[in-house]
Amino acid sequence: MEEKLTYKDAGVDTKEGERAVGLMKDHVRKTFTPNVLTGLGSFGSLFRLDVADMKEPVLVAGTDGVGTKLKVAFLMDRHDTVGQDCVAMCVNDVLCQGAKPLFFLDYIATAKVGAEKIADIVKGVADGCVLGECSLVGGETAEMPGFYSEGEYDMAGFAVGVVDKEKIIDGSKIKKGDVVVGIPSSGFHSNGFSLVRKVFFEKMKLDVLDYIDELGETLGDALLRPTRIYTAACNAAWKAAEIKGIVHITGGGFFENIPRILPKGLGVEIHRSSWKAPALFDYIQKCGNIDERDMFATFNMGMGLMMFVDEKESPALIAALEEAGEKPSVIGRVTEGEGVTLC
Repeated sequence: MEEKLTYKDAGVDTKEGERAVGLMKDHVRKTFTPNVLTGLGSFGSLFRLDVADMKEPVLVAGTDGVGTKLKVAFLMDRHDTVGQDCVAMCVNDVLCQGAKPLFFLDYIATAKVGAEKIADIVKGVADGCVLGECSLVGGETAEMPGFYSEGEYDMAGFAVGVVDKEKIIDGSKIKKGDVVVGIPSSGFHSNGFSLVRKVFFEKMKLDVLDYIDELGETLGDALLRPTRIYTAACNAAWKAAEIKGIVHITGGGFFENIPRILPKGLGVEIHRSSWKAPALFDYIQKCGNIDERDMFATFNMGMGLMMFVDEKESPALIAALEEAGEKPSVIGRVTEGEGVTLC
């Protein structure tokens, strides 16, 4: 008799997927607000939109992934932080438009579902949603044998927020003389990891478990530190001053991200001496013999978010950010001309 094949024979274990959902339920529920109208398992996620205090509500959406930083998670066999990276990359972009994050959904694709690993990943996503003040309302875990390498996965997500149209932040009000207030990052965040891996793993032949004296920790711990989420900082800032522009420093560093919000004919001077980049940036620059301009074109250099504000309002903004637990500083000024100049 001809052998009967099952989906499991093809490499897809739906029972393990069900077990993963069971393990992640508590992590997901901690992100729920009364606006979440469905639990896990619905075909679509229902979220009640509360916009009674807005004249003209506008939805703002952002999507992103974690990139090759996931390779570090594979090497460390640690998966409970990269979910926060995924949330941060989406939520921080939504915040740049002045929007309050509402909800988040994730997508995880892997060769083979391991319930504990998937639950760890989703724990990180849930942790990020708590920091981002948004609800994790749904997601998808796709088991794709033969498509991904054994033990590896990819992930992406998207966030949706809302802002009153009259309060949208788009940079159009920025003028010459406005100042740039920088808010520190936690490290590389989720960008530049192709260069990071090239320098540390290919050129220097380092291991993620190597203790680096200059960093005061193992290389893996330094690299896997999750991307900061700036919801609390933005909430404090919006109450303290008129924020004219917000920049999330991601791929492309200073030179590509800052000009995205500047009106035509305006540029920015960045005062390099106004802050000290964390040791991780000095270490990779030394190990890779990387030119300073390339550092600023690739990494956030210790500044994960920037806010543009009238100089007269900068003291109130800085005070509010400090009260929110941040360590902000004035790092630049808007000038005539275009582009970003390092001073």
